[in-house]
Amino acid sequence: MTPVKGNALILPIVAYGHPVLKKKAKDIDLDKVELESLIENMFETMYEASGVGLAAPQIGKSIRLFIVDASPFAEDEGIEEEERLVLADFKRVFINPEIIKSSGDEWDFEEGCLSIPDIREKVWRESDVVIRYKDEHMQEKEEHLKGIAARVVQHEYDHINGVLFTDKLNPLRRRLLRGKLKDISQGKVNARYKMKIFKKK
Repeated sequence: MTPVKGNALILPIVAYGHPVLKKKAKDIDLDKVELESLIENMFETMYEASGVGLAAPQIGKSIRLFIVDASPFAEDEGIEEEERLVLADFKRVFINPEIIKSSGDEWDFEEGCLSIPDIREKVWRESDVVIRYKDEHMQEKEEHLKGIAARVVQHEYDHINGVLFTDKLNPLRRRLLRGKLKDISQGKVNARYKMKIFKKK
């Protein structure tokens, strides 16, 4: 992975309520220069917002691309050493990914989202996934991921399918969050990073 250069752009993150977040994204058809620039900008944007993952729909592009860098989780004291080592080096670019298998016991973990600031909720997900994708060099990859790495990837994969983590909550929790979500969609939010609010015409 080429490190992020100093000339990358920090992009506004699309807020909850924008239609792009609910669309199923299309496969990528970009030339190499466009794609390299976009990936560089996405990493810069994600790091500026202190995120561990960012999908293209979150910057307004309905294409099947997401990035992750789960290394911050490696600092958590409750994580076993073997998983800590995996997370410390879990920085990836996923182009036109496909989860070809998910398995294992479902487990809950508190998730958040840069498009839905200041809301964190427990979400149940399967513990293992096998994902096939192209990396930033357009090389075909297939990985079997477990635990937090699998969860981060599932969360971002949901984004390119038009699914948000709040969609996975039970109806009661969604009703309780309705007011907060409405506020975010109207721009009533105190995110420390730039956000793009959808304004109906």
